[in-house]
Amino acid sequence: MHIVIVSDACDPPANGVSRTLGMVRQGLQRLGHRVNMIEPDMFRTLPCPTDPGIRLALLPGRRLARHMAALAPEVVVLATEGPLGLAGRAWCLRQGVPFVSFLTTKFPEAVELRLRIPAAWTWGAMRWFHRPSRAVLAATPSLCDELHRRGFARVVRWSRGVDTQLFRPGAKDWLDLPRPVFLYVGRIAVEKSIEDFLELDLPGSKLVVGDGPLLPALRRRHPEVRFVGLKRGEELARHYAAADVFVFPSRTDTFGLVVLEALASGLPVAAYPVTGPKDIIGDSGVGVLDEDLGRAARAALAIDPARCREFALGWRWEHCAERLSGLLEQVAGRKAGLPGAGEAGAWPGHPLRTEMPTS
Repeated sequence: MHIVIVSDACDPPANGVSRTLGMVRQGLQRLGHRVNMIEPDMFRTLPCPTDPGIRLALLPGRRLARHMAALAPEVVVLATEGPLGLAGRAWCLRQGVPFVSFLTTKFPEAVELRLRIPAAWTWGAMRWFHRPSRAVLAATPSLCDELHRRGFARVVRWSRGVDTQLFRPGAKDWLDLPRPVFLYVGRIAVEKSIEDFLELDLPGSKLVVGDGPLLPALRRRHPEVRFVGLKRGEELARHYAAADVFVFPSRTDTFGLVVLEALASGLPVAAYPVTGPKDIIGDSGVGVLDEDLGRAARAALAIDPARCREFALGWRWEHCAERLSGLLEQVAGRKAGLPGAGEAGAWPGHPLRTEMPTS
């Protein structure tokens, strides 16, 4: 089957969306599908006004249409709601090509934090964007429930995995910081609530891996914190492994791939009890969820790293790719059945479960 994935996220910047899509593409290709990506680096771009590190395609409609016509996909995956996602949506509707869509971040909350536009307005735009989708893929049960409450239809649960070969326990002695080391990995932007982490009174050291619009100001404001910038691949994995606790302060992520990467590296997690962390960690004992983030971080120090690693080994990308492949075959008409509107549980989210959606 020929699949095209349209995404406004690319690498750089390295983020959870781009890493997820890279693993999705590899998994679908291993299953024998032909997969092409349409990304911002194929177009003229301009910097996002509120985050210059993010590049947005400039008026991509005609060029995207030419790419799509040449590729002739059987089914399209719209991974983001930006300029390319909008252009991809319009092309699919004009040509009658079925598509599914991801909801990868609570974009309305991020917009409200950055631009003070009421989240309710942006949620309305999001409903409009996803309404024609054959399946709106949401990563967690709590996100599925929230989308139902907000009036989204055809919400289907599809979870994530983690590369347990890349992200693994490793040496800690190379990191010249007082122990324990509390780590944050991700975009350094207002919607990530990183200052909630930086302002905690914790023993040892704080280590921040990532880039974003707040980085220069936060470096000046918090000279006691080690900011090391953006890391990728083995270098990123090395920083995970060298820390002692992973702190995830975001309230706007729909999943939090970095949580799984940390667990695979043997790091217990401290987070707020919100969508993403509460779905991944739950009562597994590999993290501490608390509205008092400092208390959660200190309590996480007592968790056995081996337990975190063992837990992460259950989240395999190959299972996620198999489930997505089956769903896309249904959408393209190659396989009978498709989860109906509101059947959030029809597509199991946890990679340890193997049943397929019922028709």
